[in-house]
Parts: sequence; structure tokens; C-alpha cells
Amino acid sequence: MEIKCLEVRDSLTFVPVICIRPVPENDEQRYLLRRDGYKGDDSEHCIIYINAQCRGVAYYCYDWPVNPRTHRVAHNYIAQNWFTLRDGDVIDVQFILGETETKKVSERHDIAPYSALA
Repeated sequence: MEIKCLEVRDSLTFVPVICIRPVPENDEQRYLLRRDGYKGDDSEHCIIYINAQCRGVAYYCYDWPVNPRTHRVAHNYIAQNWFTLRDGDVIDVQFILGETETKKVSERHDIAPYSALA
């Protein structure tokens, strides 16, 4: 499985997300993914988008019923740019939609280190 942890940002919005591209790493994963309806090979284009703390999961970007703008735009962008994205990248919905000229930077650069928050 390919997994990426990303930061989704929008107007007054911060959402950490986990995204999974269900590409099997072994025969056991391949079998179970295929039994669940996935392709079970490297051609899989699906991105499973998991909202903060598993509050929502979607296979397809238009499956988001709550806050559809933020999650739909971010999910679609992630699916289209999967191979260039890296853990920690910011998915800035306002920037993607052309509402702002400058992409937001990660909140991790604006606040105290996580260890200091505990």
C-alpha cells in the first residue's frame, strides 16, 4: 500500500488527512484487495482519502457529503497529483481554485513543535 499523510487547508480550515493508494505489496494484500473489488496491481488509480481521525472516508472525491468544497477539491487534487506529492505537503484548496495567489505554508511552521504541545 502507498500511504501519504497530508495537510489540507482552506479558508479558516486545517485538516490532517491520510491517503491510501491500494497497490499490493504482497500476495496476501493482492488477494484481499481483489476480493474487495480493487484491481490489485500497479494500475490502481483509486485514492482512499481519510478525514481527520477517521471521521470520514471516501473512495471517490464526489462521495463527500459534509464540507464538499474542501474535501472534494482536495481529494481530486490528491488523486491527480499522487506521484508528485510527499508526506506533509499542503493541499491548499483556495490556491488550487485560484482564489489566492500564494500557496499556504504548513501550520507546522507557524506553531510550536508538536512535542511542546503535549
